Amino acid sequence: MAVLHTQLYEHVPTRVRTSDRPWRPIAVDSPYSPFGVKEPSDEKAVFSVEELASGELAGAALLWSIDALNRSAHLGISVLPAFRGRGLGTDVVRVLCEYGFAVLNLRRLQLETLADNAAMIAAATGAGFRHEGTLRRSAWVYGQELDEVVYGLLYEDWAPRGVPRSTG
Repeated sequence: MAVLHTQLYEHVPTRVRTSDRPWRPIAVDSPYSPFGVKEPSDEKAVFSVEELASGELAGAALLWSIDALNRSAHLGISVLPAFRGRGLGTDVVRVLCEYGFAVLNLRRLQLETLADNAAMIAAATGAGFRHEGTLRRSAWVYGQELDEVVYGLLYEDWAPRGVPRSTG
């Protein structure tokens, strides 16, 4: 996934807004690239995002910190710059919810994002997530302390499109 590494990791101002780890130079073919192909994991599910209209690679999405005991996970998405503003975010969040709730049988999904990330907040609320709190000055981003916001979605509040489900 060289294009993801180049456009989402090597662009430092973008990467530091999407990760809680300090940026360090990593070669695109390194096994440490966050976009490299890795072994399957019970703690993480990583997906490529494709724009259906063009069939082009548009980004990456993941469920991480999957907790089978507490039936919860966190989610995150990264959309390539050329595909931003096309409404892909809400669709990607909905697909991750479908996978988490219908396939993995989770009961809670959560995301954290910077308070000024209007696109991610719109994608989350568009998929039914609720604002649960603000972590004041909790993120160090390119020389600034920024607030993070936490959004959550419970299984019983999830509204899958056209998928019948029983409660439980």
